[in-house]
Amino acid sequence: MTTRLFGSGIRRREDPRLITGQASYTDDIKLAGLVHAAILRSPHGHARITSIDTSAAAAAPGVIAVYTGADTEGVLNPMPCAWVIPDSDVKAVAYPPIAKDVVRYVGDAVAVVVAEDRYQAEDALELITVDYEPLPTVINPEAAMQEGAPQLHEDAPNNQAFHWVAAGGDTDDAFANADVVVRDTIIQQKLIPNPMEPRSAIASYVPSMGELTIWNTTQNPHIARFVTCLVTGIPEHKIRVIAPEVGGGFGAKIAVYAWDMVTAFCAMKLGRPVKWTETRSENFVSTTHGRDHVEYVEMAANSDGRVTGVRSVVYAGMGAYLSTAAPGIPTILHGLMYSGPYDIANIKADIYGVFTNSTPVEAYRGAGRPEATFLLERLMDLVAAEVGKDPVEVRRMNLIPKFENGHDVAIGLTYDSGDYEGVLNVALEHVNYDQLRHDQAHGREHGRLTGIGVSCYCEICGLGPSQVAGAVGFGGGLWESATVRFYATGKVNVFIGTSPHGQGEETTFAQIMSEELGVPVDDVEVIHGDTDTTPMGWGTYGSRTTVVGGGALALSARKIKDKAITLAAHLLEAAEADIEYEDGNFFVRGAPDNGKTIQEIALMANVAWNMPEGMEPGLEATTFYDPPNFSYPFGAHVAVVNVDPDNGHIVLERYVAVDDCGPQINPMIVEGQVHGGVVQGAGQALWEGAVYDDNGQLLTGSMLDYALPRAHLVPDIETLSTVTPSPHNPLGVKGIGETGTIASTVTIYNAVIDALRPLGVTRLEMPLTPERVWRAIQEAGGHHGHDHGHGHDHGHGHDHGHGHGH
Repeated sequence: MTTRLFGSGIRRREDPRLITGQASYTDDIKLAGLVHAAILRSPHGHARITSIDTSAAAAAPGVIAVYTGADTEGVLNPMPCAWVIPDSDVKAVAYPPIAKDVVRYVGDAVAVVVAEDRYQAEDALELITVDYEPLPTVINPEAAMQEGAPQLHEDAPNNQAFHWVAAGGDTDDAFANADVVVRDTIIQQKLIPNPMEPRSAIASYVPSMGELTIWNTTQNPHIARFVTCLVTGIPEHKIRVIAPEVGGGFGAKIAVYAWDMVTAFCAMKLGRPVKWTETRSENFVSTTHGRDHVEYVEMAANSDGRVTGVRSVVYAGMGAYLSTAAPGIPTILHGLMYSGPYDIANIKADIYGVFTNSTPVEAYRGAGRPEATFLLERLMDLVAAEVGKDPVEVRRMNLIPKFENGHDVAIGLTYDSGDYEGVLNVALEHVNYDQLRHDQAHGREHGRLTGIGVSCYCEICGLGPSQVAGAVGFGGGLWESATVRFYATGKVNVFIGTSPHGQGEETTFAQIMSEELGVPVDDVEVIHGDTDTTPMGWGTYGSRTTVVGGGALALSARKIKDKAITLAAHLLEAAEADIEYEDGNFFVRGAPDNGKTIQEIALMANVAWNMPEGMEPGLEATTFYDPPNFSYPFGAHVAVVNVDPDNGHIVLERYVAVDDCGPQINPMIVEGQVHGGVVQGAGQALWEGAVYDDNGQLLTGSMLDYALPRAHLVPDIETLSTVTPSPHNPLGVKGIGETGTIASTVTIYNAVIDALRPLGVTRLEMPLTPERVWRAIQEAGGHHGHDHGHGHDHGHGHDHGHGHGH
């Protein structure tokens, strides 16, 4: 009977504890003597602190201590930025965990209160008196770089955090000799990740031992330990970081936060465990945001639609400080993906990182790749319109031909494998594209505004080679680790360095073990999230856990198989070369009924009664796997929308996602990842957006004002797939966690513009709210070919063409 489950959509083993409320999150943890911290946050977008009076708060009932930035002097170091891109003049400005002289965004920490219970701590915040001298603010990243804009940091002139350029080929020549040049101004609005669980930290310090333990809502406990060591000065071997259950991350829990360090500071000062958990309102302003680009993009093409060049000037908002990995997102993960799945010989990405008076920006699902896919797919549609061809036809003629082991693109990357036309064909056949276009034309004759959006994408993930990580300024490695330990009873513990939090690796990693060694899935326990019990690893982000961590696990399992073959040969008195393995059994060739099971091998290895000479007891193996390349999943998505011309209301009628992530360990989990990703991408296109006023006040700071996607707004997402293995990965797998978000925003956006084009609307800003759509229809007046919105001030009050000669 087979126990093989690789490729089976078995139910997630994590889910029973999650859906019955038995999972333990950071805020659920109770320790003896636990006290509670609450953080006073700046109500101003930019202000000088002239005085702070904490005396009334300190005297309030239950209050144990009140600390300000001055108290942390010499105890907490500034928060470090861990991704400093070379050759881009990164201004790693000081980021104090508690502001000392100046606050730079609404949400900046000003003081912390520790009390016996949370309510006493929150009440005491209101008793702290802070005198502020308000300073001018700037929110828009392009406006922040203009002459005379308010300056956030003395050591970052013009608010420039960095300037990074990547290029391949000769874009100047390509654009000078193009038959067609199309342009667009794209605003990638700021997004607020809103994981279901807000951020939380508990710190416990043992002064006699100098040991600090932090329970933390983090996507990477080992990185959190390393950064905690840098900020607190406590030696790394004296720090333990535990990520219990984490209720969603989406990139917002990658960063090591100042507030975690403040919690640790309080525990170190008081010698008692301290818990801090943010409120939902606090989450809106203090947990990192995503996106926030102003982009000027251009594409050059021949008259038949063959693309010859792409270039951009991008102003990427960083917020008030550089978060842990922020500079890498609009650069390495964005600018290097300007080829997408297309054969484009000339590319230039000109990227400015900019400080603004807003919440710091960090990875948000897709992190740089949705923005790259958006500009490519947007420009592809504009080229198609300009040369009078169907958008699919223009895409097809520009796709990189099928390849199985390496393809170099102009900007310097080598893709692993791809069959881009294959996924496009599957998508078009599934929706019956020609019929869809026919139905659309028929509907238009009857006043129905149907739009069809098609996108092709390729993305970079499975973050990857440590040598490359070092070369691009990443402050660590990007290898992964896995230890497999068999017990005498044949049961298995798998210890991994990554830290899954909803991606399903407690299930898929057990399936890998089952595939490699024939162990029943239920006999495998996957252990993660505690730096004291797991091998060093670099965390869960960049769709890397299964690709890199799963690779490490497969290699560990194969080491165990090699040892098991040697031991089986000894026990069966046969030559190693004659031992065959099948489905958990080791036997002499030709005699499958007379063999040893992996469980029998595990028993003998653990008791060590009869071992080959020189073989160590135990059945355990550890692998540190450093992938030779990134992985490059790809796909083609189709969206169908209907727009009501009377009120601008958009209905997403159909969404089809065809994705290729190589062999699927668990198709149900893959489908779930795609569903979640598509919905988050749809959120950006249709509903979500952080809005600040001119004083830096977040106007969308609650669920009443920040519109998240809801189930009834989304159709059944139709998921299909093709399988193109990665040639360098031990399992052939590629990442899938971000693909849905990478493709869906622009697919839906293009569908809406396709619906509105007959009325003369050719561009809009996201989110595509009914009011925006209705106003655009009114302004266009139904006249064909009116280029709506170019030169429009987009509500930012400055000239978008500044300095680029567009």
